[in-house]
This record gives sequence, C-alpha cells and structure tokens, in this order.
Amino acid sequence: MQLHFIKDVPDSVGTDFQNLNKFNDQQFHSLIEILFQFLLEPKETERFMQQLTEFAGEHGMSAGPLRNLMKSVLLVPQGALKKNLTAEQIKEDLVALGLNEDRAAHFSQQWGEHSVVLSRRALGQTLMVNQLVDMEWKFGVTVGTSEIHKVGNIFLQLKLVVRKGNSTENVYMELTLPQFYNFLHEMERAKASLECFS
Repeated sequence: MQLHFIKDVPDSVGTDFQNLNKFNDQQFHSLIEILFQFLLEPKETERFMQQLTEFAGEHGMSAGPLRNLMKSVLLVPQGALKKNLTAEQIKEDLVALGLNEDRAAHFSQQWGEHSVVLSRRALGQTLMVNQLVDMEWKFGVTVGTSEIHKVGNIFLQLKLVVRKGNSTENVYMELTLPQFYNFLHEMERAKASLECFS
C-alpha cells in the first residue's frame, strides 16, 4: 500500500482505521474534534487522555483500546505535517487505510481548516529546538598546499552559536566558495518560507 504520510504502515493501523467506521457519525465527529483540539494544544496531553477516558465512559467502551486507536489516528496528521500534505492527499491515505469516504472527507476538511496553524506551530517548535544565537565568519584563501590545484581556492569558516535548551553550543563549519553560495541560497529559501507563515 503506497501512502503519502508514511512509507511503511503496520497492519494494526489499517485495522484501527477500519474500526473507526464502527462509530456512529456523532461519535466519529466528537473524536475528530478531540483529536484536533489536542493537535492545536499538544502540551495538553493529560487533558487529551482525560477526554478520551470520558468519551469511552459515555459510550460504554474501554479507554485503553480507544487510546491505542487514537495513537494510530495521530500518525496521519503527524506524518502530514512532516511531508506538508494537502487535504486531498490525506483523504486518499485515509480511504486507502479503510476509512469510509464520508469520514475521510470530514477528517481532510478538518485538516484543511487547521493545517496552516498546525504548520506554523510545528515550524515554531522546530526553530526553537536549535535557535541560532550568534554567528562569526571569515574568508580565507589557500596559499600553500601539497596539491597544486588547491592553491588559490577561497574558503569560508563559520562559527555558529546555537541554543540547545538552556545551554549554547558552538558549531564550526568550513565551506568552499560554491558550498557557501549553495548555503546562502538555502538560507534565502528558508527566509522566504518563514515570511510566508508570518
């Protein structure tokens, strides 16, 4: 089975999505609402688990299997964020996993409504993990080496100061001129992507 959000999916995930078809429409919509509330506030894990326990109690089911089912469902938005999937691609994946067409459409519609906020949040978390604090650089020219063709090559030495949690770390790099231009191009692309989200 070729899916957009993940390369290899365990068989249990397909079974869990087929089990979602057993819920009535109101139950399914409530579960998806709980799921997207959690995705929008990922630090509220305890509240998410409490909501699932309450949902299970209200509908006469066991909380453990429901939590496991929701872990499988969470794989889709997590993979979709990593691969920047569209609502249509998610719908195709959900149908391929065995979810019926109407429910796949509802899920993908919710994704379409919330994907921009979720992408911004994911990007913000990614950037805060290794935040660039300072940078020093210097250009140099190779004037002496045992290899004649390397004499006169221009290089750039970078010292990046990166914040990792509560501490900082120095990262050293040495780039040739073509590597530097490639690095610069990638930084400009990253800047343009960030500006799209702000």
